[in-house]
Amino acid sequence: MPQRARKTEHLDSRSTLHFLQELLADYHPRDFAIEFWDGQQWPPESNQFRRFTWKINDPSALRRILTSANELSLGEAYIYGDFDIDGDLEAIFPLADYFLTKRWGIKDRLHFGRRLLNLPGHSHGKSAPHLHGNLHSQNRDRAAVTYHYDLSDEFYALWLDRNLVYSCAYFQRPDDDLDTAQERKLDYICRKLRLKPEERLLDLGCGWGALITHAARSYGVHARGITLSEHQFDFARKRIQREGLSDRCEIRLLDYRDLQEGGCYDKLVSVGMVEHVGESKLPEYFERAFQVLRPGGVFLNHGIGRPGNRPASRETTFTDAYVFPDGELVTIAHMLDVAEKCGFEVRDVENLREHYALTLSHWLRRLELHAGEARQLTDEIKYRIWRLYLAGSWHFFRSGKLDIYQSLLIKADQGKSGLPLTRQDWYRT
Repeated sequence: MPQRARKTEHLDSRSTLHFLQELLADYHPRDFAIEFWDGQQWPPESNQFRRFTWKINDPSALRRILTSANELSLGEAYIYGDFDIDGDLEAIFPLADYFLTKRWGIKDRLHFGRRLLNLPGHSHGKSAPHLHGNLHSQNRDRAAVTYHYDLSDEFYALWLDRNLVYSCAYFQRPDDDLDTAQERKLDYICRKLRLKPEERLLDLGCGWGALITHAARSYGVHARGITLSEHQFDFARKRIQREGLSDRCEIRLLDYRDLQEGGCYDKLVSVGMVEHVGESKLPEYFERAFQVLRPGGVFLNHGIGRPGNRPASRETTFTDAYVFPDGELVTIAHMLDVAEKCGFEVRDVENLREHYALTLSHWLRRLELHAGEARQLTDEIKYRIWRLYLAGSWHFFRSGKLDIYQSLLIKADQGKSGLPLTRQDWYRT
């Protein structure tokens, strides 16, 4: 548990218990227990299976998180040890939504406000890391990528699949294992692109090189990947050599904005990168993609999107602050509008939301299974950050608050798409 600013054993929890009993009087079913810093417990509602225990370690935590009442304050209370979750972390999110979305009348606000001010209060004095420089400048984007992806290859290997694919898997059945679902996703992308031997493929933001090595080995293409992560660059370069694919695969440490080749790639793919580009940079992103493709070329753009019925957050979210600094999510309508204005023709859009919820559930369970090793490779706070990020992301995809889209775009050649009339070849077994 992260060290807290002061000892709390001498403070009585009765006033906090009474406050929570009143606050949660209309929360049903309450399938969790609450344990206070002095050992007192409030069990679940009768006949309810206990899904988790909310352990309040710091008596000031409740006042702090309810006064702020936003996602960031709740996340910080967990990662800095003000409270713990013993049990199913995924099950806490209905409770979090209750706190974040509850609408109080004036009488209730005055009543609970007075009660809240009677609880202990202090600040832990900690905050999220900050990046410097102009938003989405190349230097700042490189710093953001380094912050997230260069944490440790060994850390990611604890909970990703054997090929280190850090993106949504593709399931045929909910009980598919993660390795199978990720290999199926790699092949599904290759089939959507309709890769052919000797074609040139460019992967924007290629991660640890799983897709380019799969495409070169299974489809006979010449594949190049680019990344801003030095850790991923070193790993992918060694992977290519180890698998004997140096004649067909290449990895470069390069920003997409520095691509110079014009019209020399047959196929282009981007998996999980567009979220880092930034809304203001989307025109440049799609323009550069359009430029490097030959006429008749195909671009598969895979990325998280904000549903059109959900407004953009006006506050810094936990993920913004601690996981993906400077990440920006736009609606699929906006993304495709920009792509079309840059010259692309939209040929297919698929939402894989349920697949990402399943993927995240796998990742979370594997991380929790290797909690001790994860703490050794990073530290307690970073373990908590990633545990909460994976559980929260699962909740957002499962509940429809986030989507994940694969968009197939073409650079038509004088009106000729070069595509077959049906998608039958995508779904062959």
